[in-house]
Amino acid sequence: MPTKLYVGNIPWSQTDGDLELLFEEHGTVVSAEVVLDRNTGRSRGFGFVVMGSEEECLRAIQALDQEEIGGRAIVVASAHRQKAPAQAAS
Repeated sequence: MPTKLYVGNIPWSQTDGDLELLFEEHGTVVSAEVVLDRNTGRSRGFGFVVMGSEEECLRAIQALDQEEIGGRAIVVASAHRQKAPAQAAS
């Protein structure tokens, strides 16, 4: 299992630091990032957290998935790598 987690449905006011504080209760946080809209600089309502080990990822998922934060039930799941788009034949 990867150590990168997807965190969705987070309140718009959440910051990278807020995510880090939330997840560090469940293990070592390597990085925490709220994804921002590149045009407005505002949160897109989701982010990614990298934990120190697979076990810490599992603990964080079990403890935080569907947890209410700022009036919203957040989603915490393993982040899946995006597949590269298929190259069109020329």
